[in-house]
Amino acid sequence: MYQSDIQIRVRYAETDQMGYVYHGNYAAYFEVARTESFRQLGIRYKDLEGQGVGMPVGELHTRFRRPARYDDLLTIRVMLRELAEGSRVKFEYEIRNEASELLTEGYTLMVFVSTATGRPVPIPDGVRQKLAPYFSESEADLPLGPGRATPGDAPAPAAFGK
Repeated sequence: MYQSDIQIRVRYAETDQMGYVYHGNYAAYFEVARTESFRQLGIRYKDLEGQGVGMPVGELHTRFRRPARYDDLLTIRVMLRELAEGSRVKFEYEIRNEASELLTEGYTLMVFVSTATGRPVPIPDGVRQKLAPYFSESEADLPLGPGRATPGDAPAPAAFGK
């Protein structure tokens, strides 16, 4: 399994009248975390696009457990539980606040496509090679490091009223 943690501080403009992060911003948070986690692996979207490969969103799912608010420092954990097969890859996300409370979870199903035709293409070899070590049979023997810690148990859903 591959995982990476990215931090984002909530800006005032990202909140709604109730003081919560506006729900539409979570897709952008997922995108930032996904892009930065790939960048940490040496995979840049700009390079993929230069090779004629895009990664549009095929599915987006978000589950809100607690609200994030202005000035919260959010940690977004990006997880790939399995190596992509064919043209699709599923990114899973957990967003936690500074108290490590689970605020939001979700996933995006991304599809590798040809930018020329818009048709699905196999995962590029360079991407597969950079991800493969995280999915080998000896993955359990890899040392824990930044972005490789085991996620803790998720807290039970809580009311937004707190």
